[in-house]
Amino acid sequence: MGEVKESKTMKNKVDLDNHDDAFWWLIHKGVKAIFLSISLFALLVRLAVSLHPYSGAGNPPKYGDYEAQRHWMEITINLPAKDWYMNSTTNDLNYWGLDYPPLTAYQSFIHGLFLKLFDSDSVSLFTSRGYESYFGKLLMRWTVLSSDVLIFFPAVFYFVLAYFSGNSRFHKSDIAWQIAILLINPCLILIDHGHFQYNCISLGLTVGAIAAICTDKDLVGSFLFTLALNHKQMSAYFAPAFFSHLLGKCMRRRKPIVEVLKLGVVVLGTFAIIWLPYLHSVDTLLQVLSRLAPFERGLYEDYVANFWCTTSVLIKWKRLFSVKLLKILSFTATLSTCLPSMIQQIRVPSNQGFLYGLLCSSFSFYLFSFQVHEKSILLPLLPASMLALDEPSLFIHFLHYALLSIFPLVVRDKLVQAYLAIYALTFLIINALNKGKQKGGGFHSGGVLFGCFLFCSLVLHVVYLVVRPPERYPFLFEAVIMLLCFSQFIFLVIFSNVKQWTLSKAVPQMHKQKLN
Repeated sequence: MGEVKESKTMKNKVDLDNHDDAFWWLIHKGVKAIFLSISLFALLVRLAVSLHPYSGAGNPPKYGDYEAQRHWMEITINLPAKDWYMNSTTNDLNYWGLDYPPLTAYQSFIHGLFLKLFDSDSVSLFTSRGYESYFGKLLMRWTVLSSDVLIFFPAVFYFVLAYFSGNSRFHKSDIAWQIAILLINPCLILIDHGHFQYNCISLGLTVGAIAAICTDKDLVGSFLFTLALNHKQMSAYFAPAFFSHLLGKCMRRRKPIVEVLKLGVVVLGTFAIIWLPYLHSVDTLLQVLSRLAPFERGLYEDYVANFWCTTSVLIKWKRLFSVKLLKILSFTATLSTCLPSMIQQIRVPSNQGFLYGLLCSSFSFYLFSFQVHEKSILLPLLPASMLALDEPSLFIHFLHYALLSIFPLVVRDKLVQAYLAIYALTFLIINALNKGKQKGGGFHSGGVLFGCFLFCSLVLHVVYLVVRPPERYPFLFEAVIMLLCFSQFIFLVIFSNVKQWTLSKAVPQMHKQKLN
């Protein structure tokens, strides 16, 4: 993704006499050595989690996300691209039909070729449905691991160099902590390497785009984010932040219209290349688009901790309102809650404000958009992780409830052992490397009220595992977890918006001037 020179500040700002600092023995080696060491450990954690069951293991007839990903490989290597999104006798869309953008289809094609090379039965048309074998599981797990190493890991390294280079506020121990936070993300590891998905690709492309924009490579950033959008449509959670930040930067340049046009050409050109197999016919294009917006699935899935699902305890949204009206309501709520953050970045764009904007935007989508599921928490968790050094208490508080919000999914996938292990490991690492950092930022989670919430969440883990809910309310504990997490997420999104606006007073004078 390009090279960013490590600053002298980053190379020299280290206290080797501070032996209480975790990994002090490694820090003097430099950022590259720190990154490689933490990357190796993060890879080992992923390998350990991948030994556990996956979504839908041994659960016919449709199994789970593991089978969905395998089936997409089966379809893409056996049918021409024009038929991947079309219902036919050879492609039953009711059986895990492809419903992600074309870049996911191309990724499935490449991974399908890999599986065919070593285990052709695992991707043979028709006969491979529900295919499960130990060797097949190893191959599938390898595709996720390789995607992580080739895309997400380099993107994190690029971001660390881009965002922290030249910033004298941070020591190398801080940089090590930030790298660990991003690479050992327990929610991402559990969902990608346990449950089984490829979020590391779209999130990696997004991280790369953020890093590029932070170093004023706006065209590269736009290209990478467009790739992310074309891999998973949920990347649109970040779109308002990218749009407002780039527009704010363009407005401060000498030829703002030209700058906007350049960005538009890159975005539209990238879309055109990726969608080329489906541009020959309007009907074909509309069919693919309809697959990407499955409104028939409903306003939300399971017991996701967002506004619609939480308030459905009192207001039966699905019964009282039509799908058309719910789409309008969710769109209006999402856009209106994004607007304050967008306006701030258009007025006073800055790198730190951009990260807060990404957090606010993705939180707005998670809380108010249409068709949200629990795995979507990965999107606001990404910018929160990138802001961990600025707001360590906010990040740790958020991470705890993000993990709690996916706990019912983890239990269904029989990943409790992996969950508890990585939960303990993550917070041990955070506390070991976080000495004194929680004093920074404006968010503090050490009060009595937050302590009570934390205690309740820990008790809920135990209750969910050992207590049987009443027959009349079989999903009682899921609902309680949802309500608790939603209350914390609402507080966090309000705090993040307020904090972003306070940055306007602290932005350096250079950001208020016209850029060359």
